[in-house]
Amino acid sequence: MSESLLKMENVDTFYGSIHILQKVNLEVGVGELVCLLGGNACGKSTTLKTILGIVKPKAGTITFAGEDVTKVGTPGRVKLGMAVVPENRRLFAPMTVLENLKLGAYVRGEADPADLERVFELFPKLRDRQSQLAGTLSGGEQQMVAVGRALMSRPKLILMDEPSMGLAPKFVEQSFEMISNLHKSGVSMLVVEQNANMALAIADRGYVLQTGRVVLTGSAKELSGHEELRKAYLGR
Repeated sequence: MSESLLKMENVDTFYGSIHILQKVNLEVGVGELVCLLGGNACGKSTTLKTILGIVKPKAGTITFAGEDVTKVGTPGRVKLGMAVVPENRRLFAPMTVLENLKLGAYVRGEADPADLERVFELFPKLRDRQSQLAGTLSGGEQQMVAVGRALMSRPKLILMDEPSMGLAPKFVEQSFEMISNLHKSGVSMLVVEQNANMALAIADRGYVLQTGRVVLTGSAKELSGHEELRKAYLGR
């Protein structure tokens, strides 16, 4: 693995008296694409919220870009270089594509035209649709806007929550191709996903959560060949 960018060490998270994450250890290296796999209610979204500082751990440490951020709030973590592509995109439907993209640069003040140009180069369709209302786009196009909005903050790490959620089957493959291309351009990513086949096809490494515990970890190739994982998540 390359130099560490994000590291969770022995993290415990609770919702009230309910113990959700239990001694979770997870790491993303610079330039890596890591996937976090698991079924419903296994703790994937809680892991993401804990990394972002939305949920505070009761034990353990979280390090990002060489800093201990365990007690740092969400705005501070965003300023350090975290960006999120939330589940179901969560765009501002009555606003234009361009307005949604510019919102991604709020942590740096004014949107830089060079950053917008980079987004349009990655997603040429958005250049043609920049004055279109975000709510009128297809699911795949909305995903492009959500990723573009994240890129506008010049993040060190993009956290993606269920990128295939709510997409028509024809757009799921396009979405993962887009994620793969971002990875190849050098963007570091943690992708939380139920579609293990698609996620492992593009990831460097992966973790599998069950009831708040990491039960498997390894390279994407190793996990793809793991018998229990194949039976549980890969349909083979």
